[in-house]
Amino acid sequence: MSVTETTKTFAPAGTWAADPVHSHVSFEVAYSGVNTFRGGFQEFQAVLAGGDEPTLEGTAKVGSVDVKDEQLNGHLQTPDFFDAARYPEIEFRASGLERIDGDRVEGSGELTIKGVTQPVKLIGTLSEAPATDPFGRERLGLRLETSIDRTQYGVSWNAPNQSGGDYLANDVKLIAELALVKQEG
Repeated sequence: MSVTETTKTFAPAGTWAADPVHSHVSFEVAYSGVNTFRGGFQEFQAVLAGGDEPTLEGTAKVGSVDVKDEQLNGHLQTPDFFDAARYPEIEFRASGLERIDGDRVEGSGELTIKGVTQPVKLIGTLSEAPATDPFGRERLGLRLETSIDRTQYGVSWNAPNQSGGDYLANDVKLIAELALVKQEG
């Protein structure tokens, strides 16, 4: 790796906050052995501190989980899954973020679900340069994903599939697609 490659700035200096209208935080899990089940969180926040030592912090409100079925939304908030009464937020922190090549990025961080914190590895993309929106605000697009074993966080409900195995896989893909807006000051 050349000196130029190792000194690339991850993101321009400043504070960049997720625009919730143009951002999405979601999850994917294999279901019933035949397809992928998807859901997301309607209420979340994320802030990237750019510069030479970038950090990304975010939370998602468990009560805002949305899987397009009210009954299942309610079940996901019980102790079988996220236990929203005891653990109302999922938290994420990353400090090991680096630009690999062009728009490709990698990093590491910590994810906390149900009071359990585990390290995670991240891969994704980041705009190579900010774009200016019609209102004069600078924007960056950041997409990160990781895979976790949900049972390591105490999210272990399952049911036997009559065709064999379990209905839900243990491995879950987490995806954050963030439209980041540079904050003033």
